[in-house]
Amino acid sequence: MYDILIIGAGVTGCALARQLSGWEGRIAVLDRAEDVADAASKANSGIVHAGFDAKPGTKKAYYNVKGAAMYPALTKTLGVPFDPIGALVLGFSEEDRRTLQKLYGQGQQNGVPSLRIIEREEILRMEPNTNPDVVCALYAPTSAVVSPYEMTLALAYHAAQNGVEFIFDSPVTKIYEKDDTWHVETPKGVLSARAIINCAGTGAAELHNQISDQKIRIIPRRGEYYLLDHTVQCPFSRTMFQVPSKMGKGVLISPTAHGNALLGPSAEDIPDPDDTATTRAGLDFVLEKCRLTWPQVNVRSVITTFSGVRAHPDTDDFIIGPVHGAPDNAFEAIGIESPGLTAAPAVAKELAEMVAEHLKLPSARFLRSAVPLLRPFSAMTEEERAEACRKNPEYGRIVCRCEVVTEAEIRDAIRRPVGARSIDGVKRRTRAGMGRCQGGFCSPRVMEILCEELGKSPLEITKCGGESKLLVGTLNEIAKEARVDE
Repeated sequence: MYDILIIGAGVTGCALARQLSGWEGRIAVLDRAEDVADAASKANSGIVHAGFDAKPGTKKAYYNVKGAAMYPALTKTLGVPFDPIGALVLGFSEEDRRTLQKLYGQGQQNGVPSLRIIEREEILRMEPNTNPDVVCALYAPTSAVVSPYEMTLALAYHAAQNGVEFIFDSPVTKIYEKDDTWHVETPKGVLSARAIINCAGTGAAELHNQISDQKIRIIPRRGEYYLLDHTVQCPFSRTMFQVPSKMGKGVLISPTAHGNALLGPSAEDIPDPDDTATTRAGLDFVLEKCRLTWPQVNVRSVITTFSGVRAHPDTDDFIIGPVHGAPDNAFEAIGIESPGLTAAPAVAKELAEMVAEHLKLPSARFLRSAVPLLRPFSAMTEEERAEACRKNPEYGRIVCRCEVVTEAEIRDAIRRPVGARSIDGVKRRTRAGMGRCQGGFCSPRVMEILCEELGKSPLEITKCGGESKLLVGTLNEIAKEARVDE
């Protein structure tokens, strides 16, 4: 019996878990995947939005601006890569100028600081690689970039340090209330709690509609991206947007928190929320749009393409708070599309306070401080590297050459609370496999370390959970089968 069950281990669910760990109570986070940040929280632009794009008066606008202000201190506490690089929204016509003036007005209403509209000459001084046909731009110096999956992981780590349980590989099939208790059905059994919080992303509407008298629809909206090798310098020092469309904030070119250049996303409504394929049409659309910002764009340094599916609600705004018409103690934070990453800390703070007050939970008597993410070996000075190797010789063994990731970092990623259990789990925590060769060199050694740490056979290790096994048998088994066939 739990006090609170949070359904969904994305950035919103993990931020809530961390915030709620400040109260006494038994709390668990459920997710259908094998790890946190397995859906939209690992596959997005990683932008901490300034807050000018959201319509004034909406929950998106409110939580965007409030959440953005929390990021500098929070990422410092958690040790998450964060860079306040600023952003430009480019206009290429007088019609675009009118749109930018509207965005500027929205930003003023939303309380976004330091916004201004700048002209062509200043744009080209700031970003010389910009298309010289640019006319004007909205400059938002408070925009930033963050590592979205590391943010989610760090929130989960801190929550687990303070007693929150994480239960994976447990898709929720049904929720219902009986005798003042909520029951959550999964293929592994039924879990019970005093309260539930639905943060299930693209699957949230199905759960909401089981208990609410106001039915909603969540539309899966896929965005496709190119990621360029960080050994090739990003042509821009800021995030470069174009005038947004009704489908989203438009195609951007931006440095990531790790120094890669990111191009995308497209925006396509699809029927299957799990369809994260990339398509020729979607990637061609991204390139075509990027050429307007950067005419010299090319894909010679692309190391991977990927897509993420965001949860677009038919209400066109976040849905946060008690579930309308449901029995007591049912809460939700759903329809959390962009700027959901930015808004997550603020959503979590207010919703956690609401839930804790409603349940009359006492404040925790002892709260552990966050153990920040390890400083990457790749970012250390020569002196720091020598000292790290002296303290732990495993720092002297490079496993991933592309990203300079050591055995010590990989073992730490597995041993931490909510530790890695798959190749992709290690990749998100350490960047092993995120470089030019995309794991071609380091994956076998990562698999060996996972086996050693988890006590598993190589045949049990997966790329990303489920049936994504890397090996299907042994040479001895194949030889035996061959002899039998003879």
